Amino acid sequence: MNKRYLLFIVLVLIAANAFAQPNGMIGDRMAIFYPPSFDAPRHLPSLALLKEPVVKGKVSGNWKILPVFKWNEGKSIVEITLNETVDFYGTGEVVGPLKRNGQYVQLWNSDNYGYTKNEGKNLYQSHPWVMGVRDDGTAFGVLADNTYKQSIQTDGELITITSEGPAFRLIIIERENPKELVKALAELTGKMELPPLWALGFQQCRYSYYPDERVKAIADRFREEKIPADVIWMDIDYMDGYRIFTFDKEGFPDPKGLNQYLKDRGFKSVYMIDPGVKVDKDYSIYQQGSAGNHWVQTKHGKEYNGAVWPGQCAFPDFTRPETQKWWASLYAPFMNLGIDGIWNDMNEPAVFNTPEGTMPEDNLHRGGGSLPQDSHLRYHNVYGLLMVRSSREGILAANPTLRPFVLSRANFLGGQRYAATWTGDNVSNWNHLKMSIPMSINLGLSGQPFNGADIGGFGGFANAELLGQWMAIGAYYPFSRNHAEKSSDQHEPWALGKKTANASRTALNRRYMLMPFLYTLFQEASTNGLPIMRPLFMADSKDKNLRTQQEAFMWGEDLVIIPSWAENVSLPKGNWKTLRLDDTPDNDHFQATLKIREGSIIPTGPIIQNTTAYSIDSLTLYVNPDSKVQAAGRLYHDDGNGFGYRSGDYAVYEFKATPGAANTLMITVNTVEGNKKTKSVYRVAVVMDSKIVYSEWVNGNNITVPLN
Repeated sequence: MNKRYLLFIVLVLIAANAFAQPNGMIGDRMAIFYPPSFDAPRHLPSLALLKEPVVKGKVSGNWKILPVFKWNEGKSIVEITLNETVDFYGTGEVVGPLKRNGQYVQLWNSDNYGYTKNEGKNLYQSHPWVMGVRDDGTAFGVLADNTYKQSIQTDGELITITSEGPAFRLIIIERENPKELVKALAELTGKMELPPLWALGFQQCRYSYYPDERVKAIADRFREEKIPADVIWMDIDYMDGYRIFTFDKEGFPDPKGLNQYLKDRGFKSVYMIDPGVKVDKDYSIYQQGSAGNHWVQTKHGKEYNGAVWPGQCAFPDFTRPETQKWWASLYAPFMNLGIDGIWNDMNEPAVFNTPEGTMPEDNLHRGGGSLPQDSHLRYHNVYGLLMVRSSREGILAANPTLRPFVLSRANFLGGQRYAATWTGDNVSNWNHLKMSIPMSINLGLSGQPFNGADIGGFGGFANAELLGQWMAIGAYYPFSRNHAEKSSDQHEPWALGKKTANASRTALNRRYMLMPFLYTLFQEASTNGLPIMRPLFMADSKDKNLRTQQEAFMWGEDLVIIPSWAENVSLPKGNWKTLRLDDTPDNDHFQATLKIREGSIIPTGPIIQNTTAYSIDSLTLYVNPDSKVQAAGRLYHDDGNGFGYRSGDYAVYEFKATPGAANTLMITVNTVEGNKKTKSVYRVAVVMDSKIVYSEWVNGNNITVPLN
């Protein structure tokens, strides 16, 4: 009887895991819905969410969006019928239009050169998230808390999410507009950490700069050309036979000396680290990984090997706490060579000569701690997220007083907590240039604000016109990096002639002049999750004319950026005026038009060659007063590299413009947050319809500008 009773208790507990999950409200206008049969151990803990949601009450009777759970032909399905007109956005890293109505996306991270495989329906990252914007401007979000291979189809008034894993739960959020919805998403999935200031600078990469003398020559040429830049990147050819955490003895005999050479010229260095570890019994990393039993296994419990750049490789099993700790420990001696940042690539994970370009779905991840043992089908989409989490922890342990920088090709919803990203291996053509804008915007609407595309196109050959146009708009990507593969022509700003070099210099001068404003946007994104690069409809979600605008975009709320090739751009309501930094006319046809919002103040600095020269000692405040001759703006400032801001070593300045006597404009500067003490001199630039009116430079917090 006792054995039968114990068996009964076990069955009850199993059933409780599978069935007893109540739907309910988990926060302000946030509801969670469970399928009739929810296998918690197959889904939990969530890797997308910051913490496990707690049901605090029942779903109200007037809740609009109710999912229907189905099971068909071995697949779990959720259907949401909306019964109203909705414009869809988000769904992460996707090709195609900004508006996602009538689109199919497969969420299965894939090495997809040129976005050609599967017609680009699945790329390097997966974000099971759909934003809907109604006719009245209100917005809702649908989050599928599911890491298994799945797809999202948006047809008319129907959202269908189909998964090859067990039935999954769904979170639905209601908000008054898209801006508040993205904030709510960030509350659930986390926000990016404030990056080091240098990561906001322009960055130059190639597959590959070899040998180290070539790296030095690139750095020197930037300074000779006076084209601003902050970072030089090392692709895989710096390694010894593509073995990670090693250096080619002939091409890179003194990496510490190389990194110091770059630092002396105001550059940071970022080095690639892939997950694949070469199977080589004489290679210390492979020896350590084998001794620690750190590798992903086949379904039969044997070490899985797959071909990548080094040849046959083993792959760390990042679900194991012991493996996470071991992987993190590899970074200290590497970073101690003066390396500033890490690039985790090929971490979908990519595996050559396989049907889907990755490891088998039935491979085994053994888990540990809170993560259970399960198949690669479950953990594939979060392999990159788990890798960059360990990488970030290792970099931070190596340099605990410095903000880490990690760039990752693969990621998952919530992965913004650990790494920046880019849109993978695009190609050099006009379509990919134009497509980069809606791609970056939708990533931002899916919780990842720090993103960008390879400027110039990674694959193929850019001509001078295309490169100039791409540099002119890529200067405004949140992550701004020029990159190209080894079989392409050189894509450095000067490589295709003086016109392209001049266009690049002008565009990057403007990015660096706008650095005080841009850094403030990054700080805001780290606190509220809002994108840096935003769609125009975020300024007025009720204006349906803005819903399909995918050529122009916004930086924050106050600046619209319009590429020179954009056509029929509709601006949000208001008197947006053209902003010419320092009132200099465009000297080429490449430059984007900048529009400053009515009622805003944008702080800018002088032209600098890199962020080591950044300061707020002298600031020009561009002002576009509203109809009441009023305006406001904000500036965030800290040391740019450490964590002192967490204990108050920062300052937030508030700028306010009001009408003064005798047709003047009065601007006041007040410190409203933080303990950091700084002294700045200010110049005010009032943006008029056909000119800019400048004040004198003023050493103080009150500036008056005559408007006549």
